[in-house]
Amino acid sequence: MGLIANRMAVLGTENAFRVGEDIARAEKRGVDVIRFTLGEPDFSSPEHVNQTAIENILKGNTHYVDPAGILGYRRAVARYVSRTRDLDIDPDRVVALPGAKPGIGYSVISYVNPGDEVIYPSPGFPIYESWVTFLGAKPVPLHLRQENDFAFDPEELGALITEKTKLIILCSPSNPTGGVLSRHVLEGVAEVIKRRARPDIRIYSDEIYERITYDGFRHYSIASVPGMEELTIISSGHSKSFAMTGWRTGFAVLPTVEEASVFKQLNINIVSCVPPFVQEAAREAFENPKTDAVVEHMVSQFKQRRNYMVPALNEIPGVRCNRPLGAFYLFPRVDGVCRELGIHEFFEKLPDEAKRVTSPSTLLMRFLIYRHGVAVVDRRSFGAIGSEGQHFVRISIATDLETLKRGVERIRQAAGDRDGFTAFTRDGEAVGLPV
Repeated sequence: MGLIANRMAVLGTENAFRVGEDIARAEKRGVDVIRFTLGEPDFSSPEHVNQTAIENILKGNTHYVDPAGILGYRRAVARYVSRTRDLDIDPDRVVALPGAKPGIGYSVISYVNPGDEVIYPSPGFPIYESWVTFLGAKPVPLHLRQENDFAFDPEELGALITEKTKLIILCSPSNPTGGVLSRHVLEGVAEVIKRRARPDIRIYSDEIYERITYDGFRHYSIASVPGMEELTIISSGHSKSFAMTGWRTGFAVLPTVEEASVFKQLNINIVSCVPPFVQEAAREAFENPKTDAVVEHMVSQFKQRRNYMVPALNEIPGVRCNRPLGAFYLFPRVDGVCRELGIHEFFEKLPDEAKRVTSPSTLLMRFLIYRHGVAVVDRRSFGAIGSEGQHFVRISIATDLETLKRGVERIRQAAGDRDGFTAFTRDGEAVGLPV
C-alpha cells in the first residue's frame, strides 16, 4: 500500500500555475522571464468593493453563514442574471461558491456516474478534463478549430452525443482561445440537444468571461434559449470581470431548487461557506453603479493590447493568430515556428515514453522560457486528450502594453534561433523529459 491514494494519479492540474516552477528555475539561472501565463487581470479590485469588505470585517461580519450563500448576495446574483439573460431567477436556485471553479467539480460529482460521458471543449479550461477523468467518467473532447474561430458547428456537437452523455460543458468567451459562441450558434446547439440528448442531460455553461468582450459582441447564454434554462447550470463569478481573482467568489445558478441543495451540501462538506464579508463585497460589485466604469476601463485596455498583439504576432514567420472577440488571451498557431526551429524533427526522434508527456508546442514553450525569457502555455495544457498534431500556445495579454511589446520581440527572435534550439535540446533540465 502506498502513501497516496491511487485516484490521485489521474487528477490533472492547471499548468498555467505549474509553468511557474520552470520560470523560477530559469530565473535562478539569471534569465529575466516575461510572464504571459496566468489568467489574471493585471488590475486591482474596485475600491468601493474593497471598502465594503473592510467595513464588514471591522463590524464583525466574519462568522459562519448559510452554506448556500447569504440571502442578500443570492438576491443580487438572481437580479443580475435575470437582467443579463432575460430570465426570472429564484434566489433559492443560486449557490455562492469560493470562485467559479468549484462549480466544475460540483457538477461532475453531482450528475455524472463512472462510465457516463461528458462532452467538453478542447482546447478548453484544463479542469474540465481533470474532473471527468478523476471521477471515472468518459471524457469526450469537442475539438475547436482555428479556421472556425474556435467555435463549432452544432452538428459537430450532435455527432458526439450518445445515450451515455450526461453532461455537456460549454464556455464562452473561451479560455484559452478567446473564441465566442454567438446567439445563432447557441440556438443551433439547443436544437441539437433537444433532438439528440437524453431528457435528463445537463449543460454546464461556464460564463466567467461574460463581460470581457470586444467589437460590439455581447455575451449570450444558452440558458436564454427557450427550453434550455431548465437544463443549464449557469456558472460565473467575480475573478475575471471584476479583477477579483484572490477573493475566491463566484456562483452557480442551478436548474431547480432541489439541485441547488445538492451544491449547498457539497459546500457544507468541503468549504462550509464563502466568507460573509466576501459575499457582501461581491454583492457591492453587482449593485454599485461605479462598477460598470471600472469594468469598461479594464476591457478597453485589454482591447488596446489585443489590437497591438494580434498583428505583431502575425508578422512573425510561422505564427498565425486569430483576433479573439472575448477574454484576454491569444491562441496563435505555431506550427511554422516549430518546423523552422527543428522542433518537429526533434520530437519525432524521441522515445514513445517521452512523446506521451510532451509535444512540439510544449518544447517550444520550454525553449521560450529557458533561452529567450518569455513564458507562454502550451496546447497540451488545455486538454491533452486528442491534442496530438495541434501546435498552439496561449498568450495572456493581462500585462501592460510595454511588457507585451518586449515579449513579442523576444518571441520574434526565438522564432529564428535554430542554433539556440539545438543547444536547448542538450539541456536536460530545460527540456524536462524523462531520463
